[in-house]
Amino acid sequence: MNKETEIKLRVSRETLAALRDHPLLKKRNKSGWEQRELFNQYFDTPERDLAQAKVALRLRRDGEQFIQTLKTRGQSVAGLSERNEWDWYLQKAKLDTKKLTDECWPASLAELDKKQLKPLFTTDFVRQKAEIAWGRGKAKVVIEAALDLGKVIAGEGEEEICELELELREGDPAALLELAAELAADLPLMPCDISKAERGYRLFDSGSYSLSLPAPELNPEQSLDDGFTALAWHLLGSSQRLAEQYRFNGHWKLLSQWLEKLVELRALIGSLGQAAPRASSHELREALDALLADWRPRLLAGQHDDSLRHNAPALFAAELQGNRWGLFSLTLSRWLLARAWTVERNARGTRQGAAVLGNWLPHLFAEEGAALQLKRYQQQPEDLAEQLPRIERIQVWLHLARQILDVPELDRLYGEMSKLHELAQQPLDPEVLAARVAQAHTVATLKPWKQLLK
Repeated sequence: MNKETEIKLRVSRETLAALRDHPLLKKRNKSGWEQRELFNQYFDTPERDLAQAKVALRLRRDGEQFIQTLKTRGQSVAGLSERNEWDWYLQKAKLDTKKLTDECWPASLAELDKKQLKPLFTTDFVRQKAEIAWGRGKAKVVIEAALDLGKVIAGEGEEEICELELELREGDPAALLELAAELAADLPLMPCDISKAERGYRLFDSGSYSLSLPAPELNPEQSLDDGFTALAWHLLGSSQRLAEQYRFNGHWKLLSQWLEKLVELRALIGSLGQAAPRASSHELREALDALLADWRPRLLAGQHDDSLRHNAPALFAAELQGNRWGLFSLTLSRWLLARAWTVERNARGTRQGAAVLGNWLPHLFAEEGAALQLKRYQQQPEDLAEQLPRIERIQVWLHLARQILDVPELDRLYGEMSKLHELAQQPLDPEVLAARVAQAHTVATLKPWKQLLK
């Protein structure tokens, strides 16, 4: 068994061509580019039992070689994937189910009759690969860069494969993100952890690509630094999956959910106070603010304008043709992996970062809740929009960390705060002003809100 650590980056044909001659890769290319044509057949049962068990079974022809491979889903964090992989070299192009022993075969499939395994879809592509030497001080790092161009074909459906894969051969996984981020500064690269197998299954069923990543399980004894890291990885990974699926099918709801994840990321970073000095997050906050400044007005306008919804996929495609989204995603991934906010903070910030969530979170809610001054906005509802950042900081923790709080009816509070958040973004008219007054009163009189302010 091998452990595969890699990052996949969706690119255009133009970018794929530019990558081969990019100075960064050219300078560190130690092997030269080798071209291979790879033919891949994926197998599953008619009920897709393997897909449900999060494994992929493939038979590959690489020149005169036949390779049978079993891969597990493994761990995937914001495009950086780590999977277990078993390879067997075969004499002919025929699946050998005897190789699928208990050593590699999932326990959940122990009762499966392997005779049911049938060819399901193909992923055929031309791969150009090279070994890239990436120095990190004295540590040796070897990365295989692969430029893949081809097609996934499933029944009557097909999708182009056009991607850069960076796979770690030796060294620290952080090097993959470093190399990817440097390339993304020049070229549009979209981190995307959908595998070629997942693309094949998606052609059969567009809903098979899971958008909802498991939420982190926080606990009251967890430090703020650890809790923040888990939540930020979750939001970034979710935003990337939503971006990929919206690019694929153009469903408006997915674009709205993508924006929600960006709003939550911005609020989460902004909630840390001295635990994350502003200088450490300046670049990220600027990038997020630029994305939100462009996309929030479009989503708000699209709620009432069908033509804007219709044009949104083209606008999003234009976004992906630039390097803003990919570079932000990779920069945030590097920042989180290195815990860069902890490097130059003062002693007070370090104490705050080490504070357990069970103590820190009630303090945050009490502080932010008091500063929100809901009574004031029952008198001056026209000014409520100025409190959007504060409402969003409260909302992100209510949404993702409510299990930490021993407060009843938090779901109701989250729902009522969401209504207030929506009203704070609406254009002013008498009806909206009246609704703001009523909603501010509703939130202020809820028992869980009063308890959080204690």
